[in-house]
Amino acid sequence: MAVKMRLQRHGSKKRPFYFIVIADARSPRDGKFIQKLGSYNPLTVPATIQIDRQKALDWLQKGAQPTDTVRRILSFKGVLFLKHLLRGVSLGLFDEATAMEKFTKWSQEHDSNVARRQGAHRKARNDRRDVPVVKKVAEKTENAPVATPEESSLEAQASEETKTGE
Repeated sequence: MAVKMRLQRHGSKKRPFYFIVIADARSPRDGKFIQKLGSYNPLTVPATIQIDRQKALDWLQKGAQPTDTVRRILSFKGVLFLKHLLRGVSLGLFDEATAMEKFTKWSQEHDSNVARRQGAHRKARNDRRDVPVVKKVAEKTENAPVATPEESSLEAQASEETKTGE
């Protein structure tokens, strides 16, 4: 039986909300599933992802194949990196304590980057709100070139010539 990790859509029209589930590959998208691992809400900024890392890791080690979107979610949450580190432990490249140390270091850096991006997004959103809608017209008139009396008399003569047809 081929097992997939995939998204199960919920929510109303134009308002998607997904559960991350383990399901048989033959079952329909929103049909029967084996186990629910978490949820994914793409409407929030940044997208809200809640997942049980341990269950996801167990299913990956059992051979469950994630879909493309679920693979990106698992990568973002560090499940695939943890699987990679545990594979290194099983091959004898380093011990489990070192693997957990590497994972916690990565997790702290990742959380700080996410918090930084979220703060930058909030700041940019607030800055857009503070921009006045009214544009200053006085600045444009001050910067406009002013015609000298000689230029205006030459323009008047040119317009008279075109009217008379000479």
